[in-house]
Amino acid sequence: MTARTTGPATGRTTVRTPDPTADLARPVPLGRRSTALLLLTAALGVVAFGWPLLASPGSGLAHSGDAPWLFAGLLPLLLAVVVAQISEGRVATGGQAGLEAKSVALLGVLAAAGAALRPLGAGTAGLEPQFFLMVLAGRVLGPGFGFVLGNVSMFASALLTGGVGPWLPFQMLAMGWFCMGAGLLPGPERLRGRRELWLLAVYGALSAELYGLVMDLQGWPYIAGLGTGVSFVPGAPLRTNLVRFLAYHLSTAMAWDISRSTLTAVLCLSLGRPLLHALRRASRRAAFDAPTAFVPPPRTTTPTATPPDP
Repeated sequence: MTARTTGPATGRTTVRTPDPTADLARPVPLGRRSTALLLLTAALGVVAFGWPLLASPGSGLAHSGDAPWLFAGLLPLLLAVVVAQISEGRVATGGQAGLEAKSVALLGVLAAAGAALRPLGAGTAGLEPQFFLMVLAGRVLGPGFGFVLGNVSMFASALLTGGVGPWLPFQMLAMGWFCMGAGLLPGPERLRGRRELWLLAVYGALSAELYGLVMDLQGWPYIAGLGTGVSFVPGAPLRTNLVRFLAYHLSTAMAWDISRSTLTAVLCLSLGRPLLHALRRASRRAAFDAPTAFVPPPRTTTPTATPPDP
């Protein structure tokens, strides 16, 4: 597929030809700075989610009840920086700078679809169909786009459902990891058919469970209360708090997470084939990574009038 546009000022024709060796274009390719910032975000996220288990017993953080609020205030700023840097990934890969119009349009459509799917099952035994769409989109469009999509989709869905609170930055980060992981799965160019669907179903089921696990971890210190057998004990050794947290997770949210995991796997297997095809077709037609070349317009010769015979 080759697209041609003629500039009104110069009269030159722009030719955009997709790379025939690339199976799919990636709307947000990752450059070195974006990769480094993603790793930094992952490190901060591990600390933000796991501080109850990682903080040493004698540290002030282990005894601070304000630690979750502190991380909730820091994460939005860091996520904004990461999203801005990822959108500049095309500079590092030799393409256009930033998220071009086609990428922004695709991001908006998928984020709106994910946000609309979340209220359909929220509050009903953990049935959240949003997750399977995030798996498929991350698989087709790559880890960079997946991370941005996970953040934007979760933020938009929180506005629709009224779920805005100190937990929202954690949800955005966890969903960003969820979508990014789908883009890092092996065999995006060669693995097709039932094997790919089973790969996505298994990944979706496991990741949906892990999503619930880390979200329980961020809320456990101030939701479980004090004085119970599953409460967070400030300053207690790692083993003690780890046993308490696992008991808290199994007793309060395990059934919810199993429902989410099962629904994600079932939807990936049943609806994955047509949606993967649609996403891949849209990505090919958009030609995100097509190089741009300027060629002069073809010369036209003006016929000259032939003088009449005498």
